[in-house]
Amino acid sequence: MSTAIHIENLHKRYRDKRFRTVEAVRGVSLAVAEGEAFGFVGPNGAGKTSTIKIMMGLSLADAGRIEIFGKGVADHASRKGVGYVPENLYLYDYLTPLEFLRAGARMHGVPVDGLDGHCMRWLERFDIAHVAKKRIRTFSKGMTQRTALAHALACRPRLLVLDEPLSGLDPVGRRLVGEVLGEYKAQGGTVFFCSHILHDVERLADRFGIIHQGQLRTISSPDELLGDVGRRMLVRTRGAAAVSGFAADGEGRWSQLVGHENLWAVLDAARQAGHEVLEVQPQGASLEEAFMSYIARLRAER
Repeated sequence: MSTAIHIENLHKRYRDKRFRTVEAVRGVSLAVAEGEAFGFVGPNGAGKTSTIKIMMGLSLADAGRIEIFGKGVADHASRKGVGYVPENLYLYDYLTPLEFLRAGARMHGVPVDGLDGHCMRWLERFDIAHVAKKRIRTFSKGMTQRTALAHALACRPRLLVLDEPLSGLDPVGRRLVGEVLGEYKAQGGTVFFCSHILHDVERLADRFGIIHQGQLRTISSPDELLGDVGRRMLVRTRGAAAVSGFAADGEGRWSQLVGHENLWAVLDAARQAGHEVLEVQPQGASLEEAFMSYIARLRAER
């Protein structure tokens, strides 16, 4: 399997408003395989957008390199066949969606007979065909986001680079975009995306990297990170006396969520209090809980 994105020892510094040097990206290295969906997650200011801007030729690295399908990003040809949606959209708002998609497809050299029909199919897929000939400046943020995503896919990309692709979308829009990205990946497309909506990272990404204070701290699958955090167990009991850590859960019933490592001690305490154990059930942590736990550990190490 070929490599879609190769990042090696990437560094980026800049001056803040007080002219202090800030290291936005510090030695990031990673590889994304063709056909993979890779999520890039981290707190605000961690270096996600700085990395993407270098990838897309909008900023220069101070050291290191990025290659897209084997071509360094200093060569603008590396971005042919790459669909990009930035976090802060700036579309030519005097155009209509149809005009905007048509221009993008032509710029990427998409060989399509019936170009307008090709663009309209993508507008229909994102449920905005009914406004195909209205000016973008009249759109809500969610409709503008859908237009940008339709534009990226109308260019028939080998790679999608998306910075907060679900930003500004309502629940219906988020579900729709998730379905479209799943279809694109199933057809062999590669996705590199940042998102603060960790439920969607869990749903869309094969693997993801956590970046914190400019450094890539780990790369794993959602299941691997959830395994690192540890599974919790829900213990339900029945008894007359209260037991430390248990919460009342109805008449004479009690419950507690415990880490797997503490399970036997909790069961022993319940037994000594004369409780009958009704249920012990594993409870999976969400990716958001796992992410917050991981970041908390990193901050504690500082």
